[in-house]
Amino acid sequence: MSTLRMPLKLLMASILVLPTLSTAHAKTVLKLAYAENSQPVKDALAYIGEAVKTKTQGEVEIQYFPDSQLGGERELVEMTQVGAIDLTKVSSGLLESFSPLYGVFSLPYLFDSEQNFYQVMDNPEVMTPVYQSTAAQGFTGVAWYDSGARNFYMAKGPVEKLSDLKGKKIRVMQSETAIDTMKLLGASPIAMSQAEVYTSLQQGILDGAENNEFVLTIARHGEVAKYYTYDMHTRIPDIVIMSNLTQSKLTPDQFAALNQAIQESVEVEKKAWKQEMEKTRQLAKDQFGVKFYDIDQTPFKQAVQPIYDKLESKPEVNALYKKIVAVSQ
Repeated sequence: MSTLRMPLKLLMASILVLPTLSTAHAKTVLKLAYAENSQPVKDALAYIGEAVKTKTQGEVEIQYFPDSQLGGERELVEMTQVGAIDLTKVSSGLLESFSPLYGVFSLPYLFDSEQNFYQVMDNPEVMTPVYQSTAAQGFTGVAWYDSGARNFYMAKGPVEKLSDLKGKKIRVMQSETAIDTMKLLGASPIAMSQAEVYTSLQQGILDGAENNEFVLTIARHGEVAKYYTYDMHTRIPDIVIMSNLTQSKLTPDQFAALNQAIQESVEVEKKAWKQEMEKTRQLAKDQFGVKFYDIDQTPFKQAVQPIYDKLESKPEVNALYKKIVAVSQ
């Protein structure tokens, strides 16, 4: 039986019984699993293992289960909840189903710039309540990684003004906010798996989609959609989460070292993200012939205002949104 086909309960049990102590040295082995990711995220996660091993003089090591070996992001969250793994990295979009506070990051045009985004995400007053909001479910957030801005890319022509989206069939994530955003922008949202997007663009089932630039090259969507528009409607961060059971495996000094390594990895990921993104843009231009466009966001922001008008019905999210606005000023 392959790992990917193993029933989830059996898989969790098999991971839980893996030895955590070496007979040669008294060391603790923590388990970190992740789904398929871009290289900057992989680099940052690898840094955690290297750094915590150094900081604890080999007393704590990380065992990796990369590239969806143990399942997709939802399965990994569930494993973290029960302590089958100690750490994972998932999209905050997925975490919205575990805590409504994470839904704030799906609000369109929430951040004015990358600098504003970093300012908010690095602010403990904003993020600590968000991270802790899943504590009763067996895990907490411990850090965030940049996942870029989501922008439109189209098969038959660019989005240069709001009317260019009218009636266009746009792939979106399975998110109520994402679907509402597309409708308000005049598009026809279609929620589908990322794996289906290439063929759907190729066959005309979709007119376009929205994602960061990596999808143009890694998923080769630049072969079938050569118009990429920077409207930056959302910046949905990735979140590193930790099982509540992990701290009990470590001494206070070891736990502090682990957290320090994780926080250092955030800066590693930011730097790697920027470097890799520059290469990706150039590759998309040179190899795939993708053209890039900048636009005035103003009419787009005005079109989605009804989403913000409805926030009063979501008191927790509305309070967090107001805190983000206050921090941004």
